[in-house]
Amino acid sequence: MAERIWLDIPYSQKDEAKALGARWDAQARRWYAPRHGMAALDRWTALPPVPDLLPGEDRSWGAGLFVDLVPSSCWFTNVRTCVSEKDWERLRRMITERAGRRCEACGRGEDRGARRHLEAHERWAYDDATLTQRLRRLICLCGDCHTATHFGLATVRGVDTQALAHLCTVTGMTSVQARRHVDEAFGLWRYRSRFTWRLDLSVLTNAGVTLARPPEAEARDRAAREGLRAARAIDAETGR
Repeated sequence: MAERIWLDIPYSQKDEAKALGARWDAQARRWYAPRHGMAALDRWTALPPVPDLLPGEDRSWGAGLFVDLVPSSCWFTNVRTCVSEKDWERLRRMITERAGRRCEACGRGEDRGARRHLEAHERWAYDDATLTQRLRRLICLCGDCHTATHFGLATVRGVDTQALAHLCTVTGMTSVQARRHVDEAFGLWRYRSRFTWRLDLSVLTNAGVTLARPPEAEARDRAAREGLRAARAIDAETGR
């Protein structure tokens, strides 16, 4: 078999790349150029892998499943919006592969038949003295655990009942304990949302990941509406 030239192709560009000759390796779960000399695919040529442990990353930080709400003043300034699409693909691949392609909260693997996908989530530390929101860890979560983690979005999407049930199943909490946990998380969210936080993404920049300028406030609002529409479309498609 001819040597494959691996590519880093963001999901949003996969159709374009496929039309230009890129092929998908289902076992490796990566795109590749089937032969040398395909100049149209050069812009997606794979960069060196991101190290499994990012410099300064603490993989013990924020273990398990819990409601983890990002302050409203930080919405849409997350890792995915602050790095290039190509670098995000490198990060996403590293996160899922080092987790053995299993959710690090519930232990389940990806199941496309059940429409269960693996997603990347950030764990942050907040320094109240300097108002710094520092990335401590990147974690692999299944869609159900990710939805429970972002309980505010789950509520907006109308899937909070399912999210709460999943939280109870994974953590062993009773419904009363889970409700108390959610209330406490929202209390902390309201407090932190009073401030504007400075992002510290040094665990990424020290690994050679290129940062992009985060969206301005008005762009975040537009992105929020578009993201919610997309989430509702997915919910309708999956019957949630």
